[in-house]
Amino acid sequence: MDDRGRVLTIDTMRGLTLFLMLFVNDLYVLGVPQWMVHTDANFDGMGLADWVFPGFLFMVGMAVPFAIQSRLKKGENQLLILVHIVIRTVSLLIIGVLSMNASRLNPELSGISQNLWGILMLVSVFLVWNQYKIKNQKVHFVLKALGVLGLVVLVAIFRSGTPEAPGWMVTGWWGILGLIGWGYLAAALVYLVSRENLLLTGIFFLLFLLLNILSELNLTGFLDSLKPVFEVIIGGSTPMIVVAGLFFSLLLRRLERKDLKTWIFTGLILGIVVLVSGFVLRNWFIISKIKATPSWGLICNGISILVFMLLSLFIDVWGSKKWASVFTPAGQNSLTTYLAPDVLYHLVWMFSIPVFFYKYAEMQWMVVGGSVIWAFAMIGFAALLAKIGIRLKL
Repeated sequence: MDDRGRVLTIDTMRGLTLFLMLFVNDLYVLGVPQWMVHTDANFDGMGLADWVFPGFLFMVGMAVPFAIQSRLKKGENQLLILVHIVIRTVSLLIIGVLSMNASRLNPELSGISQNLWGILMLVSVFLVWNQYKIKNQKVHFVLKALGVLGLVVLVAIFRSGTPEAPGWMVTGWWGILGLIGWGYLAAALVYLVSRENLLLTGIFFLLFLLLNILSELNLTGFLDSLKPVFEVIIGGSTPMIVVAGLFFSLLLRRLERKDLKTWIFTGLILGIVVLVSGFVLRNWFIISKIKATPSWGLICNGISILVFMLLSLFIDVWGSKKWASVFTPAGQNSLTTYLAPDVLYHLVWMFSIPVFFYKYAEMQWMVVGGSVIWAFAMIGFAALLAKIGIRLKL
């Protein structure tokens, strides 16, 4: 399996998980099949929606070696790469916190509606982090400066809470993009330290799994002073999932010199072993995404490995690539694909446009079918934006 084929598979699976993320996020109405939506925090089990995000996190880890090796080939030293990792992480944290707080805004205290604030925030984010095709650097600077100014003003006027108890922004759980940022930071730093060393990478994976277990057992109290900022890392779950993707990526890179049967057999066996390990841990920890239990994390990793192997069989072994073109653009423009639909959501809500009529249908298939169409439409929307030069890149 060559590098090109492997990257295509990564982009395809990343695009597939984004498609499913858009799909399940649109299924926020009653009456849809229970196995498609998030399960309750205290329920011992999981549905499709409980795998989608960790599936994407796993792919973040798989992509790390390719991204860093690309920078090394361009002549960047380790310090420059480290600076890039920190900047990218901070960017994801900022966007994640802004997105998470949008629903907390009090219109009366802030003097602006939630939808308008959300639209202006997203437009500012695109201005700051867009990958411009315009050659004029002065235009780049002006557009980015407008974006920064917009974010500063929006953050300054933001107020939450009530007139009696006004509040401001909180980091909370950092939002989806914030979690991706912390996971990416962990995996990227692990790779800078271990490079292609499978054993050392595996040790880091076990360390984060141990942190996850200790956290669930309430045995990380000695780290309480660090939790206000580093709770995601200390919790272990998110970095464990991303580093698992990193380990699997390195394993496949190592196996490219082996015969095809060895490669397929190793991937399938590893996926099954990880999946079974999760069910073994279920004896002590329930399967719960909301609680980010180690059993849930390992089961999701096992599913991700098996899904990736299935996609690899189609794309890399059997050469079936045409169907992948539907999802590949989303995988190549993941941040745009994730954020751009939110602009449309805010516009629809602000002007009460009856786009989501299917959510009120009595027939379950119409509700689900509507969300499927919406997810496909949003992938196409992001691909269209990329073609006209609107593409986020951190």
